[in-house]
Amino acid sequence: MAILCALLVPTLSRGKTSAARIKCVSNLRQLGLAAQMYWDDNGGKAFPWRGAALNGGQVYWFGWLENGPEGERRFDATQGALYPYLAGRGIEVCPSFNYLSPHLKLKATGASYGYGYNLHLAAPPDKPPVNLEKLPRPAELVFLADAAQVNTFQVPASPVRPMLEEFYYINTNEATVHFRHAKAANAVFCDGHVAPEKPLEGSLDRRLPKQFIGRLRVAILIVEN
Repeated sequence: MAILCALLVPTLSRGKTSAARIKCVSNLRQLGLAAQMYWDDNGGKAFPWRGAALNGGQVYWFGWLENGPEGERRFDATQGALYPYLAGRGIEVCPSFNYLSPHLKLKATGASYGYGYNLHLAAPPDKPPVNLEKLPRPAELVFLADAAQVNTFQVPASPVRPMLEEFYYINTNEATVHFRHAKAANAVFCDGHVAPEKPLEGSLDRRLPKQFIGRLRVAILIVEN
């Protein structure tokens, strides 16, 4: 029995890991479809990263997040740009993001969003929004990806106690992509397909070396004119 258990445990573990990866891929595909519907309804225009300050909080692309102490902030996903195109909640959190980890610092009272928006799609306030209908190669441009960051500046995190937290955008110069699927990150591209991506060489944040937080290739993040 002991030998049989020793043989079965790695197999079961691989099966669980594979199931989590598949569920994450499904989540991103649904979010990609929701984005396609949003773009169709808005002339192809990308939604902004951040919206109005409202009711003691801030509206972001993924929903409303209350101001206040970390881990105590209310979250309302219904105010997110994609929410009207989704059948309720349940696809915004990757099952491979361990919310029970002692290294995790919550942003809200519970899980809010585990994926990050390509900030290069969300044009600055002084520029017109990116028009997805005019992209020359949407299949080569990331829309969302597995995301998180290392926090050392908000309690209970500190410089001597770095902690993992959700993060809601990705770009070319910050380590906010979470390579949580066997050192790969799932990403949904602007044409709707999902693919795994490896970290850009030399980009991993060494403050939490077992979490694999880094950056994606520049070529799949930058919007071509």
